Amino acid sequence: MLRDITIGQYYPADSVLHRLDPRVKLIGTIVYIISLFVFHTWGYILGTVFLVSIILLSRVPFTFMVRGLKAIVILLIITMALNIFLTPGTYLFQWKFFHISREGVVIAVRMAIRLIYLIIGCSVMTLTTTPNKLTDGLEALGQPLKAVHVPVHEIAMMMSIALRFIPILLEETDKIMKAQTARGADFESGGMVQKVKAMVPLLVPLFVSAFRRAGDLAMAMEARCYHGGEGRTQMKPLRYESRDFIAYGVLAGYLAAAIILRAVFHW
Repeated sequence: MLRDITIGQYYPADSVLHRLDPRVKLIGTIVYIISLFVFHTWGYILGTVFLVSIILLSRVPFTFMVRGLKAIVILLIITMALNIFLTPGTYLFQWKFFHISREGVVIAVRMAIRLIYLIIGCSVMTLTTTPNKLTDGLEALGQPLKAVHVPVHEIAMMMSIALRFIPILLEETDKIMKAQTARGADFESGGMVQKVKAMVPLLVPLFVSAFRRAGDLAMAMEARCYHGGEGRTQMKPLRYESRDFIAYGVLAGYLAAAIILRAVFHW
């Protein structure tokens, strides 16, 4: 399960998507998330075609991206169940206090598609962008916020460190679980209460390791005289190329098509 989390991981490959400016990929992810909430019914076909095209361009194995959905199965089931059983409307099935409405089924399917596509879309961005480039892109897009004294560089650095630590902490958790299992710990059998109690020997050393890594990182940054973003320069400054402007054009056309499908054809 831990190895199935793909958000925050980087998959090295030589593709057009990997070579795009990180600002384009950040804006593209935001545009795609907006389009998921613009679509009504058949418009999701356009979203599916767009997502599949992006995955093919990234050259990241499709099975690697789908593997990340295993971590949200429980959340997906709970979301669908709540929409199916709690949404009033034309009832398709009734038994005592259980009832399933047609509107609930439609909303549940729509929410499931949005959640799945949202996770895959965000995974595409992190899988094709290194944490350093992601930090540079976030900082570049947030430059206008400096006018209102928002610490853009610090926020981008925190997000980059958080993304960088996701695979590290997952690997550390996997090692601790194997070590505890070798000592007789059981994380699989028993009821919910027993499973929660069994997580205590896992969480304590994990938190200790996380705080130790955070302390080491802080000491390393202080030793290198890190003082924030004021006056700092970049070894490889971001520059737009022709492929980036083409990507912006594709994104604009995609968003316009999504709005037209919803406004004109009610899709």
